[in-house]
Amino acid sequence: MNPTGDLSRLWQTALIEIETAVSQANFSTWFKETSILKENDGTIYLGVPNSFTQEWLRKKFHNAILRILRQMNGNVRALEYIIVKEDGKVVGMKKQAVPPPTMAMPLQDFYINKDDNLNPRYTFDTFVVGPFNELAHAASLTVIKAPGQAYNPLFLYGDTGRGKTHLMQAVGNQIKKDFPNKKVFYMTSERFGSELLAALQEGKAQQFKDKYRKYDVLIMDDVQFFSGKEKFQEEFFHLFNMYKDTGRQLVFSSDKHPNIITGLEDRLRGRFNAGMVLDIPEPDQESRMVIVKAKCGMHNISLPAEAIDLIASSIKDNIREIEGVVNIIACQIQLKNRDLSINEIRNILKNNTKPKKLLSVKEVVKAVSDFYNIEEDMIYNKTRRKEVVRPRQVVMYILREDFNVSFPSIGDKLGGRDHTTVIHSYNKMREDLKTDPILSQEIGQLRSML
Repeated sequence: MNPTGDLSRLWQTALIEIETAVSQANFSTWFKETSILKENDGTIYLGVPNSFTQEWLRKKFHNAILRILRQMNGNVRALEYIIVKEDGKVVGMKKQAVPPPTMAMPLQDFYINKDDNLNPRYTFDTFVVGPFNELAHAASLTVIKAPGQAYNPLFLYGDTGRGKTHLMQAVGNQIKKDFPNKKVFYMTSERFGSELLAALQEGKAQQFKDKYRKYDVLIMDDVQFFSGKEKFQEEFFHLFNMYKDTGRQLVFSSDKHPNIITGLEDRLRGRFNAGMVLDIPEPDQESRMVIVKAKCGMHNISLPAEAIDLIASSIKDNIREIEGVVNIIACQIQLKNRDLSINEIRNILKNNTKPKKLLSVKEVVKAVSDFYNIEEDMIYNKTRRKEVVRPRQVVMYILREDFNVSFPSIGDKLGGRDHTTVIHSYNKMREDLKTDPILSQEIGQLRSML
């Protein structure tokens, strides 16, 4: 059917479609280490890294993958999964029993509506609410009651894996349900830019403009992509104004507050800030435990309290990573037909979570001093100037809270201060964070930069 190079391109193209149709956690867990090994008489042999991935793809994704491959090449008849070890050794070419291609697709993830790009599994019913995201959730509920009237635009920001895409698409899906006559469209800013570039090159700029002026609700992910891209920002600026002037709803997301997106025009920054800008910070321990339980419930598995606490304690800032680990646990429980021991779960966490980023004290000091626009040396000095005290206390708080540096060590590294001074600063930050939303925003922004 295809030479090796064409097979590789076929799978890369398929992966692009799969990545837009499944959650990031599912994509990272089950698809990233796959490749097409060969094709024989219409049968595609897909290389997978282990038996868990082999079994999971066969049971959960088989029909959907086959459908995508057939859409791209009508000669594809069947699909087999072959384990390939790290040394490249193929473990057998024995055929596996797979469901007939005519069976109904078992996975809702692939049922993306091509008219609006919304994934139907992203709903408010499946969104886990906790103290860390309750404001963003409440604002989203307000938007769906009267699209275009309250919180327009709604701008959500926070580090990757915090649930921004889920919440944004939940808004779109609910508006579709409650207002059937409204046209909703979800996209990434990168896709907007790519389509604009293609339209300009092909002399179809007006068709591009007409396409995006027909919707009532526009939901755009990752607007930080516009950074430094003047032509994209100019076209987006005019589109933004048209939506606002005609009372249509806009919903955006970014990995950081619009005020600290570098290379963003002030006129766009101002328009983002004219709506409701909300941070989705790192989920607290209690919220993470609720998320673990919810993800387990989706797989119809139950974990003991010790395991739930372990997972929630090990993955602090990424809901997608929690989802990925629960996926693997569920797969192993299914394959082994028994519950996993706490040590087995501990090993899964060890092998499937990213190690915590390690930064030196100097790197943290530099990031904080740059953020507050002061000289690094001022953090170490004994000065009590107001513009220095707060940044210094923020450094102490982040070193203790995020990197678990001891109080005496923090004092020693920051100019030889007594550890009681550090404890006082740390406790003051903890108390101030309860009542000072600006401080909370600042620390959230700093964490996304570290």
